[in-house]
Amino acid sequence: MTLEDQHTDRKSLRTVTGKNPHWDEIAKDCVCFANSQGGRLLIGIEDNETEPPAGQGIPPELIDRLRKRIGELTVNVQALPSVRQAANGAEFIELLVDRSPSVASTTDGRYFLRVGDTCQPVLGDDVLRLANERPGRPWESMDAGAVRAATDPAKFTDFVRAIRESDRVKASVKEKGPDELLTHYGLAQGATLTRLGVLLLGTMTDRRALGTAPLVQAIKYDGLGQKINKWVWDDCALSPVELLDAIWQEISDFRESQEVPEGMFRHSVPAYDEKVVRELLVNALVHRPYTQQGDIYLNLHPDRLEVVNPGRLPLGVTPRNILHASRRRNEGLARIFHDLKLMEREGSGFDLMYDRLLSQGRPAPLIEEGTDWVKVTIQRRILKPEVIRLMTEADARFQLTQRERITLGILTQSDDLLAGELAEGLETPVDALTTWLGRLIEFGLVQTSGRTKGTRYFVSPDLLRGTGLARMTSLKRIEAHRLEALVREDLKRYPKSQIGEIHSRIGPEIPRSRLKRALAQLVDANIVVMEGTLGGARYHLRSQG
Repeated sequence: MTLEDQHTDRKSLRTVTGKNPHWDEIAKDCVCFANSQGGRLLIGIEDNETEPPAGQGIPPELIDRLRKRIGELTVNVQALPSVRQAANGAEFIELLVDRSPSVASTTDGRYFLRVGDTCQPVLGDDVLRLANERPGRPWESMDAGAVRAATDPAKFTDFVRAIRESDRVKASVKEKGPDELLTHYGLAQGATLTRLGVLLLGTMTDRRALGTAPLVQAIKYDGLGQKINKWVWDDCALSPVELLDAIWQEISDFRESQEVPEGMFRHSVPAYDEKVVRELLVNALVHRPYTQQGDIYLNLHPDRLEVVNPGRLPLGVTPRNILHASRRRNEGLARIFHDLKLMEREGSGFDLMYDRLLSQGRPAPLIEEGTDWVKVTIQRRILKPEVIRLMTEADARFQLTQRERITLGILTQSDDLLAGELAEGLETPVDALTTWLGRLIEFGLVQTSGRTKGTRYFVSPDLLRGTGLARMTSLKRIEAHRLEALVREDLKRYPKSQIGEIHSRIGPEIPRSRLKRALAQLVDANIVVMEGTLGGARYHLRSQG
């Protein structure tokens, strides 16, 4: 039985039975699914369980009561409850919720949206965004005005072949005829092609007529920020699937490499990891709002690649939760890209990028969101070449999971982190760190010091030896009270100093975040006075007189 995900949630039977049933909770979950892509609520299965309790039965009158209460507590929600029997013979309720053609809400005026496996409230101006992002009919399924037979023959032939060769496609789907595949994937309805059909399989003329087919500009800059080269795909001749290969093949910079030392030898590392670049392009092509015009920009700088996409992130997804939240904006396009093996499963694309980049000694991707754009930046340079060897050896020995590799990669680049800092880097609550650390502590790859919120995580010194990373000084692990003593002594000699000046004198190898915390604690303790705000603040010892 399926665990919780974008389209499935579970609730205890106690939620709808007993003296105080939680009908508001059920209504909220129904609104979540209705405002997303629909889903199912399995009532009678406890959290962390895959089957209902043995011997559990569903009272016949509960189905009618459930249907009635949902109708009373929600607006624009269509829900169909039914009794199901699990493999162990116990019964549970499967509540199917359809995608609402308009914005759904509770009768007391609350809005919710399903993001990943969580239900999130929609507040303030985001209610208007929700209404704008939810046309009565998805853009992909709208009639494009082109007859069903108006596909580009070469594109259609390649599509059918790729579907039949994919190991992600069921045998029953591969057996369908070419015309049946058009209907199956929502590329055609009746006698005409949908907009998705024209986008992927239509002629250049019909694709251009859509008005929002993706146009791509790749611009190369020198160290002074001057444009030195440009590639453009703006004639709508290529479908999003074809654009993916064309961009990778035509921009030779993607296939450049750099040599990094490994002991007595050197080996070549790609300037840009192909899987990372392709995943960035997939995100730009698949998750953009096709109701909005605007070019996709690839800005190649000497030290980084920026991918700028028109539109904002899907509602509910932010730069701070992108590792965990997943919400498809173009469901049909994402499904086809997945079946063609051009993208990872739902919600795992950024996990892959974090994993690949951190394992190569590069920083994690930087995600920024503007008023009408999203920019993802990846670095070309390798911060710590020794990390490659460390990660390779650790993974080969212990067969680490993707989450374990990401966590280890963050720690190798940060020397040591407090629990809150590590949680921030992983975009997760502190109490969820255990799932990301996995077996790293058990294997001895990661060690800890301190307790509760003061717990500090760092890569085992034994693992660092022999990789060239074991060059940390004692100041990097200096205890809090010793760091505060250093700060007090420095301010005694150099009053009215800014944090950067203090940092350069007592030891640049000390993480600036730790120095900032030490200063804050001294200010709170009334030992140090801070004058000014933010980066311009200056510090001095409080007079004892």
